[in-house]
Amino acid sequence: MVFGWNKKKEEKKSEEIPSQKQIRLSDVSEIIQQILELRTLQILSDIKSLRDSTEPLIKELVMIGNTLEKDNLQVDEIDKHLRIIVVRGKQQVIDMIKKDAMHLPDIASYDDAENTSAILNQMLKKIGDVLGRQTRVIHIFAKKYAEKLKEILIQMNSNHVKIQQLLKKHDNTKFTSAEILESLKEIHDVENNLVKKEQRIAEIHDYVDSLDKKIISFEDLIKKIKTSDEYGKFLDLKQILDEFNIKKNQIKNEIDSQFTKISRPLSRYEYASSMDKEQKSLLSQLIKDPFDVLLSKNRDSIILILENVRKGISSGSISVKDPEKSFSQITETEEGLDGFIKQVNDFVDTKQNIQNQMLALEPDKLSDLTRDLKNALSNKEDSKLKIKTFQDEINEDHSSIKKLISDVEVKLRTFSNTVYTITYPKFN
Repeated sequence: MVFGWNKKKEEKKSEEIPSQKQIRLSDVSEIIQQILELRTLQILSDIKSLRDSTEPLIKELVMIGNTLEKDNLQVDEIDKHLRIIVVRGKQQVIDMIKKDAMHLPDIASYDDAENTSAILNQMLKKIGDVLGRQTRVIHIFAKKYAEKLKEILIQMNSNHVKIQQLLKKHDNTKFTSAEILESLKEIHDVENNLVKKEQRIAEIHDYVDSLDKKIISFEDLIKKIKTSDEYGKFLDLKQILDEFNIKKNQIKNEIDSQFTKISRPLSRYEYASSMDKEQKSLLSQLIKDPFDVLLSKNRDSIILILENVRKGISSGSISVKDPEKSFSQITETEEGLDGFIKQVNDFVDTKQNIQNQMLALEPDKLSDLTRDLKNALSNKEDSKLKIKTFQDEINEDHSSIKKLISDVEVKLRTFSNTVYTITYPKFN
């Protein structure tokens, strides 16, 4: 700017001891509104005062322009070419003042304040541009006006800077108040979520209580069943069956030992002969696990297979190292076949009899109760985990609310001279 009139002096601010006040969270919104309204009124009042103190300066500019227009600046005594430059410069300054030194609007609203700032800014810019170009003309040939112009423009610029600062302060206040209101909304949202989570925890606790009652009921029913005479007999039969299965291993080992002796010729016969599907399956089972097929209904088919193996060895279609030994082992197997079948049949019949007795004694509801008890215990554990998860989230929400309230207190301090302490029922 021209003449260095944009410089401003730093003002020392007096130290103020802030007052303190305790308020409820629900009061914050109203307090913000009150502060914002008071700040707006105060800022408008301050800007109006600056506008009113600027208006006479503009009138002085106009008066200087009128006086300068009538003053020939004694240009008749200077060089012709220089005279042209001085006259042109003088006229530019006069035209600028006439055109741009306009009255400022009255301040009745915040829009008026912003409009006043914009007009004053434009005015100073245009005046500064013209005076900047004509600074030598003014300082040399209109020296008596230069000091007054500089004084007026310094004051006008100072007023404009103060108006801008006030507007910026108001914008900051509005921005901070909007931030606080947003924080209040966040707190409200978190509170709503807290209510839902606490309600959900209460519902889960009720559900766990109902599970506890079911668990006790299931355990009582299971205990009642397991202490009954019928269940005792069932367990005795189960133990007998478990011990009886050892006998199966003894029979199976004896049978396996015998059929292992002829396993090679049986295997050769499986690949060297053509049999129907049923015979082939029977032969395959005799090789793998004869116990399961040594039944009365299979006796004749087994004898037929063994005799066919004997014939195959005799004819040479089945090769063995010692045919006589193989014949002897086949004969031995055939002679022991009825005994094996009887042992298997007796085992199967006895086992079936025990199982039938167990089936008659087995409690119908025990398996269902056991399953229901397991499910109830599992659901209880899941519910406890859900409660813990919700509780952790609630603790986080409380921490979040504390932080948001602390932020609100700090932001309130930025545009209020009062130090507000916000009370929150759940934290006090």
